[in-house]
Amino acid sequence: MIEAFATKDVYAAEAALMAELAEGELMARAVEGLIEVIGARIEQVGARRVVALVGSGNNGADALFAAAGLALTGVNCAAVHLRGKVHAGALAAAQAAGVVLLAADENLTIGEFAVGKTDMNSPIVQILSEADIVLDGILGIGGRGGLPRWGATWVAAVPDTAYVISVDVPSGQDPNGGALSADGVFADETVTFSVAKPVHLLPPTEAAVGQLTVVDIGLELRTEPSVTRLVHDDVAALWPVPTAGDDKYSRGVLGVIAGGEEFTGAAVLSVSAAVETGVGMVRYVGTPTAEALVRAAVPEAVFGVGRVQAWVIGPGLDATSRAAGAKAQRDAAHEALAGAEPVLVDAGGLDLLEASVLAARAEAGRVTVLTPHAGECARLLTRLGPHKVTNSEVSAQPVTAAKQLAEITGAIVLLKGSTTLVVSPGSEEAPGQVLSQTDGPVWLATAGSGDVLAGVIGALLATGVEPAPAAALGALVHGVAADRANPGGPVRALAVARALPASIASLLRR
Repeated sequence: MIEAFATKDVYAAEAALMAELAEGELMARAVEGLIEVIGARIEQVGARRVVALVGSGNNGADALFAAAGLALTGVNCAAVHLRGKVHAGALAAAQAAGVVLLAADENLTIGEFAVGKTDMNSPIVQILSEADIVLDGILGIGGRGGLPRWGATWVAAVPDTAYVISVDVPSGQDPNGGALSADGVFADETVTFSVAKPVHLLPPTEAAVGQLTVVDIGLELRTEPSVTRLVHDDVAALWPVPTAGDDKYSRGVLGVIAGGEEFTGAAVLSVSAAVETGVGMVRYVGTPTAEALVRAAVPEAVFGVGRVQAWVIGPGLDATSRAAGAKAQRDAAHEALAGAEPVLVDAGGLDLLEASVLAARAEAGRVTVLTPHAGECARLLTRLGPHKVTNSEVSAQPVTAAKQLAEITGAIVLLKGSTTLVVSPGSEEAPGQVLSQTDGPVWLATAGSGDVLAGVIGALLATGVEPAPAAALGALVHGVAADRANPGGPVRALAVARALPASIASLLRR
């Protein structure tokens, strides 16, 4: 798995390690790794010129030392740095190595160079115009969201054709995750040291990271990670594989309350996904048309309320429907919500949630997993929280929104998106666990894919997997199955469900 650590914990680990090493040794390790990566990219992209953007901190020093090291090997290197605010040793090394240097002032005026405009006579534009690789060392992990004006002018001058490598973090993006800064760096690659930081794994800042490359410089962190991401090699250790002594009941029975006369397909997709995932048995509760479709599509399913180990409630369910069988289906859903079994609540089922029911489940220690997309998350926060929340607010700050919903409901929240978040409720003393998955292709944003995901996670809950890992594991396998169903092209939700068994088997063999 990949673990990302809060910047305060990284600072503490760096200070502890530097106390044991000779002065400058830790930076030398970082520079050595950075030079190795840049050297590989020079060869890959056929780069002829590298330009470093050098801020006043350690990341700027790393970038300038790296430029000096590359220049000594014959690479054409240049650097833009702040006048009078640059690491003295790095500047001396760059001068000695023949790096072309441009000292820039912090107080560039709008007349000289404006953010978002191109003044071709600006020396910054001129020095960057021939860059094949741009090394971003403007800000480090001590920065916050947004760039100082001088930094924004530098970034605006970077040519679109350049391959941008950020040192540790993309400058201008919050190292601990947060809102995406439009004026910040959007890197093609970020080279970080020893451990990932939240910016690398959390939406929306992950979009600015590009390829993440981790260079080991010997840091050891003993604190809990802020964010965790499961990788393909984790699946075999977490997946519930049956033994010779298991039967269909010991392997788990999942109840699915989904679909309706208006949205019949959701029932087929959720039940199919659960069966394909490998749960022992699926018990379906629905309206007449949806039930008939499930009977035809999934002959393994059984029907009606009965004993289960977990419930999936809500895909395709209309909380206001007056169609035949809808009231009985809603009654079954309310009964499941009042029961002791783990419940996953998705889509229309979210409209059935009441604060009192959620509070009772949380107080009794019962597992509740909510799987909203951004719009559903906003509606839930508005209905259950103290103030109105919009879809755009959730999309801009998804981590904050997911944490708020987890705290309000006492539930584990899986917030769907191109990067899927799984957030557990917590407190200031013990923050909730945050997992982040980005395994699905962009083609997965299609009708019915959420119904399949609900079935996958529900099956894992029924087989006894702990809820937060089950949600993250389900998101991972869902994404892998989508890619396997049609690599690099469009994929329908039912094809994702059908691809689950082979995808799981492949992951288990790793």
